[in-house]
Amino acid sequence: MAIEVERKFIIKHIPKSLLGNKIKQGYLQSEKKRTVRIRTVESKKNKAYITIKGASNKTGLSRYEFETEIPFNEAVYMLKLCDPPLIEKTRYIYEIDNVIWEIDEFHGMNKGLLIAEIELSNENQKIELPDFIIEEVTGINKYYNSNLQKSPFTLWKDKFSK
Repeated sequence: MAIEVERKFIIKHIPKSLLGNKIKQGYLQSEKKRTVRIRTVESKKNKAYITIKGASNKTGLSRYEFETEIPFNEAVYMLKLCDPPLIEKTRYIYEIDNVIWEIDEFHGMNKGLLIAEIELSNENQKIELPDFIIEEVTGINKYYNSNLQKSPFTLWKDKFSK
C-alpha cells in the first residue's frame, strides 16, 4: 500500500489542445476514515479500478491508498451498487516542466467545477504553479470527490468558500 501525497487547486480554465478521458466513479463506502471507490475510464482501452483510501493526515496532503485494475464490465455493474449521483468528469493530463497535472472538468451535479491535482514525491516538494491556478483547496473536505458525491457543487450556496 502506498502513501499518496497530493495537492488540489481550483482552476479558471483548461489549457487548450488537451485531450481528455471520460471518468465515472462512485463510492461503495465513504467515511472520514476510509473510502472505497469504483472508477471507469473510457478511452481507446477502457479501464476500471477499485481504490481504497485511508483518512488524510492533519495537513490534508497525504493518505494511504491502494488501487488495482479490475475488469471494466464488472466495474460498470459495481457502479450500480454505489449511492447516486455518480461523479462524472473529463480528465485531462497537462505536463509542464516534467510535472504532470491531472485536470478534472466535472459534469452532471458538479458541472462548473474545474480542479487540478498534482501528486508529489513528498509533502515538502516545491512546485511552480501554472497561470491557470486560482486557489489551493488541499485538505478542504468539500472538494474531495467522495464529498462532491454527497454534496454536489451545483447545490453549494457560496461556490468557492472554505
